[in-house]
This record gives sequence, structure tokens and C-alpha cells, in this order.
Amino acid sequence: MKVLKLVGHLLVILLLTIATQVGGIIWLISIFLSKRVTWKKRFIFPILYLVFNLLIIPPVAKVFGREQLPITSNDVKPINWFYPMTFRNYAKPELKELLIETSKKSNTTITYLDANFPFINGFPLLPHLSHDDGKKIDISFMYKTENGKSTNKKPSFSGYGAYVNSDKNFTTSSCKSKGYWQYDFSKYLTFGSSDDLDFDAKKTKALIRELLNHSETQKLFVEPHLKSSLGLSNYSKIRFHGCQAVRHDDHIHLQIR
Repeated sequence: MKVLKLVGHLLVILLLTIATQVGGIIWLISIFLSKRVTWKKRFIFPILYLVFNLLIIPPVAKVFGREQLPITSNDVKPINWFYPMTFRNYAKPELKELLIETSKKSNTTITYLDANFPFINGFPLLPHLSHDDGKKIDISFMYKTENGKSTNKKPSFSGYGAYVNSDKNFTTSSCKSKGYWQYDFSKYLTFGSSDDLDFDAKKTKALIRELLNHSETQKLFVEPHLKSSLGLSNYSKIRFHGCQAVRHDDHIHLQIR
């Protein structure tokens, strides 16, 4: 029984570490504390998790060169609670400032998805191939309602998997024919989607151009068919991410120098 309990704890620590980077450590601390208190042990981990998330990790991350991205701002905000609650909303100060400046200059609310964990260059933020040095972030496209009104709503709960102009994306079939089966796997990761929103090509193009005009921007990933249809073919900073990644006609991947 003790062995099973130990294995269970190790699995929880592993999963929390993979998903949040610091959740495994918080679980260990909660186990230590639970052996020393008798009151409401089941509340120790969630309370401790919130304390670390809101009060402890943000200032400590600054010491290591990363800052928590805004959560409730009208300029820059996460698509939903998942990303800040799993410590996936950290970035270099330069990237944070770039996003805020771009939002103000374009008069656009930037909605982000996965950014980076708070600590350690090279620590993988799965399922991404990068996002491990504080210099990368995924950003949602811009959308409008069926009546043509601009909105901050997005067609997918996670921000991933709601593809734009899928019938024009020949890269998907090309990559999958080469054996890269995962290329459009993100279509299974929407965690709920809506069909009553339309892609706002004009505002998305304006946002991308503003991001590209910033001196800190090193490169940006979108699907080749969108680079062409949005009239952005002359921008060398827009690259193809390669078949080893997943489709980028559902979000923008931004990387700074």
C-alpha cells in the first residue's frame, strides 16, 4: 500500500512538473505540510498553489530574468485562465514590453496563448518544440462577428485548432504525406469551439505588421498560404516553421532576439 501511494505521488509530481514546471515542487511542500496539520488537509495543495501562483513565483521569476505577462489588462491578456494558472505566461521583459507597445500602437487587445515557464532556459514547455527561453509566445488571430463587428472572442477555447482557410493550406497534405502525422493534431485540442466568428484578415494583418516593425522581433511563424493571402510575402521575418511542428493557421508564433 505504501509503495502504491509513493508511486501515485511520483506520478502526480511528474505530471505537474511537465504541465506547470513548478507544480511538482508545490505538491511536495503540500505533502510535507499535510503531515504536520490535522485540519482540512485536502485544501493545503490548492491554497498553496494559489499562493505560489499569485504571490511567490512572479517576484522570484524576475530575479531570473522573466516576468509574468498581464492577466487582466485591456492591452495584453490571456485567452483564458488556463495559461496563467499553469505558469505558462512568463516572458523576457523585452517581449512583455513589445506586446504592450504593439497593443497601444495598433489599438488592439493582444490575446496570448502559451508563452514560457518562469524558470530555466531549455526546460520544455510541452507540447511545443521551443518556448523554453522566455523569448517566444503564441498570439491569437483577430476575429469579427457574423455582422462584421470586431470582437476579442476567439473560435476555440484553447486558442489552438480553429484553422483559417483550411482548404487553401496545401502544406498540411504535403507534410502529412512525408510522415509528419502530428501536423494538424491541434484540431483535437480546441477544448470547445464556435463557428459564429469570422477571421478578420485586415486587423490580423495590421497586428502582424506592427509586430514585425518592432526592432526586437526576430521572426514570426504563420502558414505559407496565410502569408500569401494577407499580402505579407515581402516580409523576410515571416518564416515557415517546418513540418516537424504543427499548423500555424490558427495562431501567430512570435520570437524576439
